Amino acid sequence: MSFIQYLKDTQGELRHVAWPTRLQTIVYTILVILISVGVSLYLGLFDYLFTTGLSRFLLVVPASQPTSIQQPLETISPAVELTNIATTSLQ
Repeated sequence: MSFIQYLKDTQGELRHVAWPTRLQTIVYTILVILISVGVSLYLGLFDYLFTTGLSRFLLVVPASQPTSIQQPLETISPAVELTNIATTSLQ
């Protein structure tokens, strides 16, 4: 099928489309905007309620005391670490 035939067929199909009137387009646009604002307010309300509730809950729950480390961690220098790895892999 050639490109020219494709354009003619497309134009023929577009004649069969029931295009909305100007008034319908305006009404549908306003409806979409109102629904979008309503959903955003609904989600914003629940976000606010959950965030506020969680922060108040965390203020009520007592914080645990941090545990102290009884024995300090041993520090190994990188050169010793690499020497140990090299000698282990050679054996």
